Amino acid sequence: MQPKSNIVHLPVYQPGKPVEDVKRELGLTEVIKLASNENPFGCSEQAKTAVIEELGNFNIYPDGASVELTAALAKELQVHTNQIIFGTGSSEIILMINRAFMSPGDETIMADETFPQYKHNAEIENSRIVEVPLKEGKHDLPAMVAQINDRTKIIWICNPNNPTGTIVTLQELSAFMQQVPANVLVVLDEAYGEYIEDAAFPDGVQLLKEHRNLIVLRTFSKIYGLAALRIGYGVGHPDVIRFINQVREPFNTSRAAQAAAKAAIADKTFIAYCRDQNKQGLTYLAEQFDRLGLSYFPAYGNFIMVDVKRPSPEVFDGLLRRGIISRPRWAYYPNHIRITVGTREQNEKFVAALEQVLEESAVQG
Repeated sequence: MQPKSNIVHLPVYQPGKPVEDVKRELGLTEVIKLASNENPFGCSEQAKTAVIEELGNFNIYPDGASVELTAALAKELQVHTNQIIFGTGSSEIILMINRAFMSPGDETIMADETFPQYKHNAEIENSRIVEVPLKEGKHDLPAMVAQINDRTKIIWICNPNNPTGTIVTLQELSAFMQQVPANVLVVLDEAYGEYIEDAAFPDGVQLLKEHRNLIVLRTFSKIYGLAALRIGYGVGHPDVIRFINQVREPFNTSRAAQAAAKAAIADKTFIAYCRDQNKQGLTYLAEQFDRLGLSYFPAYGNFIMVDVKRPSPEVFDGLLRRGIISRPRWAYYPNHIRITVGTREQNEKFVAALEQVLEESAVQG
């Protein structure tokens, strides 16, 4: 059996290390996972109730068009229903966009340290990847524009960027979009957008009115806390959405996920609570990093990337022995770890463990 030659070298996506694996391997009874940017406050009680109500319908296929959820989301976003597409997390939308638009030899532009699924799925389609270095952890939009040529099909912008947590502003993004040719699709990934209240942060959906070549990605996995149910969505011009729909697998989102997402949209109180708690967590972590003399990127999502001043795998291992799962091993930031904002108790335990690891490392060094 011979696979496609262009996928042989591709790495398999590595999620954050599972809690149960760490407990078993290290004999720990308590492990805190701060590696996958999950919501430490769970999900809306209304979403849980909606899932329970679906338990009796698991023998029935889901609505392939997600009609009720689409209507609810269209009303929330003030867009038309034919502007929305759902997937098993926004990661499936990324896969479908590549499948719909990229052919062998086409070029796609992205940052050199960003969400890896952009590159992974483009490589599967045998496309040419153009990676533009981040500038102080942030997308260098002028440099990305300079890379556009006749073969460019898609540009990917992760805002806030994963893993650095930095943002491009409305002013920067608007200027960028004015320079992108109309036949080049810009994918604006706003997976963490609901956490942000900064007036400078662009609402990608509002920009759709001006730019037919823009699609905005969002997810229910982050602030909505529905990561296990795997549901996310894209919003764009009806023509763009139609093309993507043509490559979508049937029944790609479950009844439970659709019901939970619809209920989650309506629970504004839960979202406001999570946003406020996350803001407090970011402030606390930044204060503690300042105290420890560690630099970090400005954080806007529910995670923060910090320079621990030594190879990140070493710090990862030290934290792991103390029951804290972090995210190390970044190609262009080898001394950084990415940390999800947890509850106050989790954040305090992480800081205490980090301080111990750094002290231990200083003694050994």
